[in-house]
Amino acid sequence: MTWEWQFFLNDDGSGRTYLQWMIDAWGWTLAVAGASWVVAVSVGALMGTLRTLPNSPWLVRLGNAWVELFRNIPLLVQIFLWYFVVPKVIPAMQGLPGYVLVVAALGFFTSARIAEQVRAGIQSLPKGQRYAGMAVGFTTAQTYRYVILPMAFRIILPPLTSESMNLLKNSSVAFAVSISELTMFAMQAQEETSRGVEVYLAVTALYAVSAFAVNRIMAFVERRVQIPGFIVAGGTGGGH
Repeated sequence: MTWEWQFFLNDDGSGRTYLQWMIDAWGWTLAVAGASWVVAVSVGALMGTLRTLPNSPWLVRLGNAWVELFRNIPLLVQIFLWYFVVPKVIPAMQGLPGYVLVVAALGFFTSARIAEQVRAGIQSLPKGQRYAGMAVGFTTAQTYRYVILPMAFRIILPPLTSESMNLLKNSSVAFAVSISELTMFAMQAQEETSRGVEVYLAVTALYAVSAFAVNRIMAFVERRVQIPGFIVAGGTGGGH
């Protein structure tokens, strides 16, 4: 078998090389994953918190319904729903670019998984944490903001790291609605050049590098926010 990596320097017919096309596609992959991560963590934290609120059964049901809805529908189906169905149902969304719709689909899908992690993290804390906040005069919202959530997020950082890496890999489904990310590039470049081995090896390497970077960034965050003497199960930190 002959390797022909130099084809990446060939013109793809639009005035750029295949290497430039691949770098652009990598940028789209990171953009989709990054924006989806922001949506997923924000919404997931909110819904996970709602599921643990005392004396708020309707909010608990809302959080539970969110998790069950988005967790039990396949991601690819959700992508198609957001891209083809939602703009028809909500006319105001018809002008939105596909990138935004894909970010919403991927972000909400992942938020359901993060919400479950946030709920578990909060419920793993001793009840004394909540009572301590109430004892100093905090409202329920203040208790969650200043006492419960900071501790819970430290606990869930290891599974959140795995979920962040999964989100990056799941961004590959964006090719299904013609977002020009890495998987779309690989499929089109392979068809145009017949150099499938080189193309898919290069794309695989970029996914691996990206996932490793996410892992290292999250590990850095985990070390920075670690509480001395506090051991998080499955984490990288230790205690006395």
